[in-house]
Amino acid sequence: MFSKILSGATFGIDAYLVEVETHYEKQLPSITIVGLPDNAVKESKERVLAAIKNSGIEFPLKKITINLAPADIKKEGSSFDLPIAIGILAATELIKTELLGGIIILGELSLDGSLRKIKGSLPITVEARRRGISKIILPVDSVKEASIVDGIEVYGLNNLNEVIQFLNEEQKFEPVHTNKEEIFSQINSYVHDFSDVKGQENVKRALEIAAAGGHNILMIGPPGSGKTMLAKRLPSILPPLNFEEALETTKIHSVAGILKKDEALITERPFRSPHHTISDAALIGGGSIPRPGEVSFAHHGVLFLDELPEFKKNVLEVLRQPLEDYKVTVSRSKMSLEFPANFMLAAAMNPCPCGFFTDPSKECTCNTSQIQKYMAKISGPLLDRIDIHIEVPAVKFKDLASSATGEKSVEIRKRVIEARDAQSKRFEGIKHIYKNADMSSKEIRKFCKLDANCEELLKMAMTRLGLSARAYDRIIKVSRTIADLDNSSVIAPQHISEAIQYRSLDRELWGH
Repeated sequence: MFSKILSGATFGIDAYLVEVETHYEKQLPSITIVGLPDNAVKESKERVLAAIKNSGIEFPLKKITINLAPADIKKEGSSFDLPIAIGILAATELIKTELLGGIIILGELSLDGSLRKIKGSLPITVEARRRGISKIILPVDSVKEASIVDGIEVYGLNNLNEVIQFLNEEQKFEPVHTNKEEIFSQINSYVHDFSDVKGQENVKRALEIAAAGGHNILMIGPPGSGKTMLAKRLPSILPPLNFEEALETTKIHSVAGILKKDEALITERPFRSPHHTISDAALIGGGSIPRPGEVSFAHHGVLFLDELPEFKKNVLEVLRQPLEDYKVTVSRSKMSLEFPANFMLAAAMNPCPCGFFTDPSKECTCNTSQIQKYMAKISGPLLDRIDIHIEVPAVKFKDLASSATGEKSVEIRKRVIEARDAQSKRFEGIKHIYKNADMSSKEIRKFCKLDANCEELLKMAMTRLGLSARAYDRIIKVSRTIADLDNSSVIAPQHISEAIQYRSLDRELWGH
């Protein structure tokens, strides 16, 4: 006897359909799974056998062969348990086959027959809808994220017996629906707010500019000056996620299995802060079957690297591609996958190994060569991709003791959104350019024309402050963003002079 069940699997952050074909014949009892299964899939026969028996169903003592098609793509994970079990029962005619052609089945089985959460249910549901499938059965803990997809009936069931009752039409189950409008009404309810930060007005201003133009930012200051506190509040002033951005971000978290079971959609911009001991594979993505890394988890959000010089050099160097291309390509001998990685980089570091080089109240114990060696840990090509360098001084006592609250994130975000709207109109019709930070030299020449006064000011700054050549384009891009925040269609000298202040590490003071 033969049966065919539709299931699905993920490839990168997208999905493809898998046909679970089951054949059995009257020979010595055995179960064989073919179609490039990994160890988790091979082990599913033990879970399936126990789950069927513990659900009160007699297991057929036959030779059973299960094929996972297409057979040339490696299958991984435990989500094939349920379709394999249903395939065996359908082949032995314990389940009606009328519904099986238009329904996708996914789920990991416990030994008692209950269903456990799986990875990637959102992208698989999106692919099922695209392929015209009308229904999908999932474990109840995975149904929330899948139910965000319109145009397909999503059923969350608890155990194998419920799935059998559903397919045999012995019991009626209602599809799960999620109200997108209700989810988006709770958007941007950030815990951290800029009003909590005492003092540091110049750093808040730099972060506002960074958010408005999508510029990467590096904060340099002594320990305890509030660098981490400020970075955590950066997502709260970024423009809200739209539905497409939220869906793409959720797909990445779904594939990795880090989405909470009660979370249908990620509606806040992600904030990822990996420890400096992270490996390059964990940061970028990798594994024998590639999985997304921290740069992809920060997609449409903020990647914060604290203690930047403490990261291994090879780890920092692999950041160069995603910062340039907004995506990561992970290649293996038999496959090559792309993961999206369009994030804002926020980094923090001490000015020297002891941390007090720029602190007027504490004496620095480092010599010049130690400072230069410490700063040299960050390569020129990486610094070249960071538009804003801002010094974060130690907070003064009068600011700490003040009872006054700072400006709320929601007020800053309004200005950021207005600046982003101006950039959207400016770059309308230009591919892959959405904000000022995306501009190449070609766009800078077209959209950032400078008058004689601005040219003279920039020339003087380059000469007197010893600014490097790489600082030139960065200053112009940041000054364009400052002009947008100022509702100015042209770049004025005051915009240039403010942008010059945000290039601390290009000055000769730091030994570059």
